[in-house]
Amino acid sequence: MSDNKLNQLEELKKNCLSCEKCGLCKGRHHVVFGVGAADAEVMFIGEGPGEQEDLKGEPFVGKAGILLDKMLTAIDLDRNKNIYIANIVKCRPPQNRDPQSEEQENCIPWLRRQFSVIRPKIIVCLGRIAATKIIRPDFRITREHGQFFNKNGVIMTAILHPAALLRYPENKPAAFEDFLRLQDKIKEVCEHTYLP
Repeated sequence: MSDNKLNQLEELKKNCLSCEKCGLCKGRHHVVFGVGAADAEVMFIGEGPGEQEDLKGEPFVGKAGILLDKMLTAIDLDRNKNIYIANIVKCRPPQNRDPQSEEQENCIPWLRRQFSVIRPKIIVCLGRIAATKIIRPDFRITREHGQFFNKNGVIMTAILHPAALLRYPENKPAAFEDFLRLQDKIKEVCEHTYLP
């Protein structure tokens, strides 16, 4: 089944690479489609690519990505083995500004199709914008991070964005606690073992 999923994702990526549904396509170096295991039971969703991601074509590869990878490793997760990482918008907004509502609406069908192929059991929103788009519009990241919600049979949570943790390192302990809770939830609901 994962070969079929992989083929579906590759076909979807090929189509996404030529997307021109919004103005973000004009300034991009690369479409940042997503990366990870096609049969992942856990999917991480950010808001959009930054400069390093735009240059390399992969999500979360800058300083925030390095921090994210360290936190993932601490709970036996790996972007190349057992999770999938994507963004709401696939092209970098200018100067890393927040993606506008129209840009999100034009791009989110790609994410919905990624989700429909992968069928994760848990979605982890990285930061406020992803949480308000995916979980609910009035989501309060500072108050509700680390809590779990069931939406249409999928468990969802949000954690503080790694870039925000770099700006406010005093929040790293709380974020790590969220990752530990996530690890417990994965053990509770996922079939695959997440061992190194």
